[in-house]
Amino acid sequence: MNKKGFIFDLDGVIVDTAKYHYLAWKKLANELGFEFTKEQNELFKGVSRKRCLEILLHDIGKVNYTQDDFDRWMIEKNEDYLAFISNMNDSEILPDVPKVLNYLKENKMPIALGSASKNAKPILEKVGLLPYFDAIVDGNNVTKAKPDPEVFLLAAKQLKVDAKDCIVFEDAVAGIQAANSAKMISIGIGDKNVLSEAQFNFNDFTEINIKFIEELIKN
Repeated sequence: MNKKGFIFDLDGVIVDTAKYHYLAWKKLANELGFEFTKEQNELFKGVSRKRCLEILLHDIGKVNYTQDDFDRWMIEKNEDYLAFISNMNDSEILPDVPKVLNYLKENKMPIALGSASKNAKPILEKVGLLPYFDAIVDGNNVTKAKPDPEVFLLAAKQLKVDAKDCIVFEDAVAGIQAANSAKMISIGIGDKNVLSEAQFNFNDFTEINIKFIEELIKN
């Protein structure tokens, strides 16, 4: 069997922590005196915390602030988010993700996480999936955000697999672009109209059968 590297994004692919990010940003916005909607939250998909706060303050809230304010709100948002995720358990794993992870593990395929999240490891621990991963590359290891391919190239390196032999599961446009830049196979999880640059598209893992994974490994 060919050795292929499988790289998974975290938020929206393995677990849905986007709702907790939304609640933490909404709480901050409300404290600063304005609303933050689920539609506006779409702008934050796959974006670093610093950039999200800039968008929230400049484009949505039009808030005047100092650097000290900015730094304080960055910390506050993260603390609120951590409080929300502290109660996560395996019920938060998105449907049929374990089916794919189990198959890959049984067939000794190297598996990595490639995520912008700085809280990736504790989340995987809480939901009981950490043992599946041979490498974790997250916001603590990278300097360039997606669509830069750095996160996926680092993951491939840690798995000791050539980039061209890696397969990436992503739910954000920037993530698909990063995978394509790295010359990896990109699989979009979510709306195929939004993720039209992906080589393959599925709404979620319930649509992915093991035969499809076998074909990816063979080719």
